[in-house]
Amino acid sequence: MRKENPAADEPLVDTTAPLPLRSKRTERQQKKRHQKAAASKQHATFWDLPSEIVLDIVRLIQPSDIFRLSRVHSGLRDFILNNQPRIADFVIAQRYPVLKKCFQLPVLLENVDKEAHSALLDEERQATHLHIHKKPYQHIDPPNPHTICTCLTCMLAWNNLCLLVDFAFWQKNLDQGEPIPMISRGKYPKWNQNLISRNAAVVHNALYNPLWYARILEEHLKSTVGSIRRHTNNAGNKRPRFRMTIQDAAAENDEFLNRSGPPSLAFPFHRDNYYMLEAYLPNRGWNSDANEWRYMPATQHDRDVEFVKAWAKRNKESVADKKKEVKEMP
Repeated sequence: MRKENPAADEPLVDTTAPLPLRSKRTERQQKKRHQKAAASKQHATFWDLPSEIVLDIVRLIQPSDIFRLSRVHSGLRDFILNNQPRIADFVIAQRYPVLKKCFQLPVLLENVDKEAHSALLDEERQATHLHIHKKPYQHIDPPNPHTICTCLTCMLAWNNLCLLVDFAFWQKNLDQGEPIPMISRGKYPKWNQNLISRNAAVVHNALYNPLWYARILEEHLKSTVGSIRRHTNNAGNKRPRFRMTIQDAAAENDEFLNRSGPPSLAFPFHRDNYYMLEAYLPNRGWNSDANEWRYMPATQHDRDVEFVKAWAKRNKESVADKKKEVKEMP
């Protein structure tokens, strides 16, 4: 009788496998295929996010970091430049609302009522009314009257912004106790002319690019925080100052400057003033009844322009009266 073989009823299993390839040539070919496959894969980047999300992320960082981000590649740079008003407005509103009200931008002459141009550019007015704001300062470059409005408000705004850039430049000297080079009256060293020209160029950029304006405010907040910390560490300095905590300094915004503190009444007309300068925040005063700061209204520029126009009108009438008197003389 024939015996049954149980193994014959089991299904066949294919156990064949490719022989391992060990040649150097094959290994090189496989490496090339892997590299080609890796290169063909799409890798998600920050720039691949939707524009709305990129905009929200950019608006959360400091102006200096926004400038660094714009140097990553041309696509990001164009995106930031095209959206700079929206980015700058959000950043300033979130980080520097106090500084914005203290340091307003001067108005471009092209944006001023054309009827006031001749009065603003009048040589007599430039020589008499603006002399005190243009000649004495060694740390501020006078503005071009054909570029910005030269009403009193805009002149003070230009001087203040130039001062902020210059004050920020000397922070290292102040922190390390190194004397700031003093300039003898009537002397105009080349290094100082280059410095104030550079400062003026920064402010000039801020007139057209709101991100540059935000960058100036960022630097002044850093200067203010550093100055308050420096004077706080000086046991011999008992003058009143703004109360600033470690958390205030780390927050990177100017919210703590809303607290009561010493007013900024005097303009630092010389770099000697930098040594004792702490929180320079002009154009505001403390209202004890309301327990808050009151700021110079944004409409002050319009009032000053109207004042200049009225001056020009009176000056014109005065000249006409004098001519009439000469004609009527016997």
